[in-house]
Amino acid sequence: MPKSAIIIALAAAGAIGWLFWRQTQTAPLLVTGFVEADEVRVGSQVGGRVDAVLINEGDRVKAFAPLFTLQPFDWRERLTEAEAQLAAYRAELARLQAGFRIEEIGQAQAKRDRAAAVVDKLTAGPRPREIEIAREKLKIARANLELAQSEHNRVTRLREEERAARTEFDVAIRELKRADAEVASVEQEVALLEEGTRKEDIAEARAALVETDQALKLLKGGSRPEDIAKAAAQVEAAEARVAAIKTQMNELTVVSPCDCVVEGIDLRPGDLVPMSAPAVTLLDSSRLWIRSYVPEALLGKIHLGDRIPVRVDGFPDRRFMGRVTFIATDGEFTPRNIQTPEERSKQVFRIKLAVEDGHELLRVGMAADVLLYEVMKP
Repeated sequence: MPKSAIIIALAAAGAIGWLFWRQTQTAPLLVTGFVEADEVRVGSQVGGRVDAVLINEGDRVKAFAPLFTLQPFDWRERLTEAEAQLAAYRAELARLQAGFRIEEIGQAQAKRDRAAAVVDKLTAGPRPREIEIAREKLKIARANLELAQSEHNRVTRLREEERAARTEFDVAIRELKRADAEVASVEQEVALLEEGTRKEDIAEARAALVETDQALKLLKGGSRPEDIAKAAAQVEAAEARVAAIKTQMNELTVVSPCDCVVEGIDLRPGDLVPMSAPAVTLLDSSRLWIRSYVPEALLGKIHLGDRIPVRVDGFPDRRFMGRVTFIATDGEFTPRNIQTPEERSKQVFRIKLAVEDGHELLRVGMAADVLLYEVMKP
């Protein structure tokens, strides 16, 4: 047999053997997925005009790092007004809680004591000595009346005898009338003193005493609980308004909610940002996962909590560890971008693996092979 024929026969036998070996090999248990991360879209709850943009696309930002700021507009004036109103309400509450001043209570006490003295005076009536003095005045008035009567009689006789002038007679008449009127007046005064104080005056004085006494009790009792409660409620409402304005002013500086990567931003100073509208898109790089699809035939090999190695093209010599956190309960058809050793027409189930390490190396969108043949049970 020619040598060339032997070589051809050996080559053919080798090819047939290799094909047979390939057909008898079990396809590796792996599926392909993609690295993903939470997308966070942030904005301001108050909105406004952009004052400064502090980031660029692709920047890595720490949690609470400022992203952009808005112009304050009239927020500072609103805060000043609210704080002034709060101070006024607090002062009113402190006044009500402290009650009335000692001087005010002392003044009310003096008025009450004065009203009580008036009542005592009117109730006691005139003093005996006052009545005695009035009676003595009445005696004097009567004596004067007798004297005037005697003089009048004398002048009248002289007038009849035409020995007294007309003017002298007129003077005598006037003095008699004056003395008579004085006696009548003093008699009334004595009668009033002897009768005592009028009941109406005593009643009026007692009413004034009750009024001043109640006013004193009001001052000593302090402010009404209802007034204090109302003032306290006003303080609480004003404090809430100040806190709300401060919270809204905090929204003038939009910060990152996590350690993220800036995915998208289209802002310039002067732009108007609507209230509660997303303005910056971030990717939460602190929490990466791999989304993949497992054929129905391999579904029984994995369970929630399993740890499975993952391989990416960018780092072929390194294994990253992922933990199964989700297995879909509903099946679906294999997506176009997934390649598995199984037939692509078969039903698959979506799974999710939380990446436990290598966050500083992995990037969102990387293709990753999930090595199902190295599943680690918890």
